[in-house]
Amino acid sequence: MYYSELMSTNKRKSGLDDAQLGARIREIRKLRRLSLTQLGEISGVSASFLSQLERGACSASFGTLRDVTEALGTTLAELFNTDQAPGPRIVRHAERPQLLDGGARKYMLSPRPLSHIEIFAGEFDPGESTGEEPYNHGDSQEFLIVIRGSVDQQIDGRSHILEAGDTIEYRSSQMHRTVNVGDEVAEVHWIVSPVTVPNTVGSNEGPHS
Repeated sequence: MYYSELMSTNKRKSGLDDAQLGARIREIRKLRRLSLTQLGEISGVSASFLSQLERGACSASFGTLRDVTEALGTTLAELFNTDQAPGPRIVRHAERPQLLDGGARKYMLSPRPLSHIEIFAGEFDPGESTGEEPYNHGDSQEFLIVIRGSVDQQIDGRSHILEAGDTIEYRSSQMHRTVNVGDEVAEVHWIVSPVTVPNTVGSNEGPHS
């Protein structure tokens, strides 16, 4: 009962009907460059049901919508949010979402909801990396910019030593890994366009999850 009441409250506050909600799901799915079949495999929801959901031909339970939004890399709150003001959106340094902590820290710099580009910041203590193994995700254009320190950007098994101010461009589908090879904290920025869903191959860093 609680979840059904929560769904009703969210719909009422957002003013979205089933067709509009389905259209929002379809828009985010296309931004993620996922087919209905791929989204179904990730979320555990059948592609036929997802097709009906996107067309507004059926409603989804709280649990199903939660699984779908998690698979899309967003949240129910973002899905129902229709109050986003037009114009520039600011992400304050102290308020940027932290996705990893410890010796390797990752922050999201691009504001949600999802768009055609994602920007992340990474900070690595000396010797720290994105993980023991390289990883890949989707097939987008990806840039790494070194803000400070020295890193070894490994792409398809080849090392590229980069210093502050250096950049490197590659496809996110290539196996890659970032390692701090300096004596100070290294800071990098990743820019990915269009946004991708991370693969399960390799490290747990997956900077674009």
